[in-house]
Amino acid sequence: MKVHNSPYSGQLIWKERNTYVPLLFEARDLWRQLEAEVDRELLTLNGGLTIGDPDTDVMKSLLKSIDEFKLDHEILRGNEAAERFPQHRLFPEDIMVLDKNAGFLRRELAVVSAVERAEALGAAIKRYTTVQGVYPDKESVTIVANEKEYRVNKVLVTTGAWTGKLLPRLRDQLTARRLVLTKFAPKNAEEYKPEKFPIFARMRKGYRLTGTPTFDGTMVKASNTKNPEAPDKLNRDVSSEELQEVGEAVDQLLPGLVPNPVRASVYMDAYTEDDHSIVGRLPGMDITFLTSGFSGYGFKMSPVIGKIAADLITEGEIRHSIGHLDPYRYAKA
Repeated sequence: MKVHNSPYSGQLIWKERNTYVPLLFEARDLWRQLEAEVDRELLTLNGGLTIGDPDTDVMKSLLKSIDEFKLDHEILRGNEAAERFPQHRLFPEDIMVLDKNAGFLRRELAVVSAVERAEALGAAIKRYTTVQGVYPDKESVTIVANEKEYRVNKVLVTTGAWTGKLLPRLRDQLTARRLVLTKFAPKNAEEYKPEKFPIFARMRKGYRLTGTPTFDGTMVKASNTKNPEAPDKLNRDVSSEELQEVGEAVDQLLPGLVPNPVRASVYMDAYTEDDHSIVGRLPGMDITFLTSGFSGYGFKMSPVIGKIAADLITEGEIRHSIGHLDPYRYAKA
């Protein structure tokens, strides 16, 4: 089975991410619980590198999180960084921050495992079903899917880039973004195995390059993600310009990879203006709940976000500090 992998960072590196560290630690424990229940390895913590200029806001935020939460890490500079992880080409001002709580998830296997476990516990899964509409009123919610209507007491909407289509009132708060995932052939596969090549993130000259190690010895994930696009008009073709752009970044920053992508695919995610997701009860819609707008970092947190949503729906309260994710911050809009 080919493994597609999703980076799992012990501290998220984008703006104000220190608020997520406790959620990520709980998510890690819940991933381990699922692994034990399904007897499969889903999460591998092989470390994560964030590489960049220490004077940028991104790196300052990362170092602040490390200091605040006393995270296990190393900071590498100059020759030490180059000798430790020679796969990366560094600029004179660059430092490496090695997060020892980071790694990668086998995301397809994780989804299959979660669904199987849910069914074993009594969940009903409707496969090959397109949700066409969600229509809440004061007492119940009507869901239309594959031309069939379902009436439920409460609904949790987790539709990512399609949320604005199903809940039009959120269309201005969520932007669907087209993301291109690319993989490259290593010149020496041994240097890019998980034990030698942690997941990584770099930002320089307008691009954001992230990646994971090789598992089969043939491909290393290195992707440059951007470009907004409507989800129902998703262009799954990857242009030569897009491939050239990410190839140039790889050629500049990862000289041990052949800078021509051997695989490219397209997917979507929903982004918010402040890059914080929307989790909770929707204003004025007391029986409609939402988890969306994860802005490219939601999968790693899905177990704890699911737990929060379940607590809110079944018990009416949240036991976690997630005020920064509250839908009511958009109530005025």
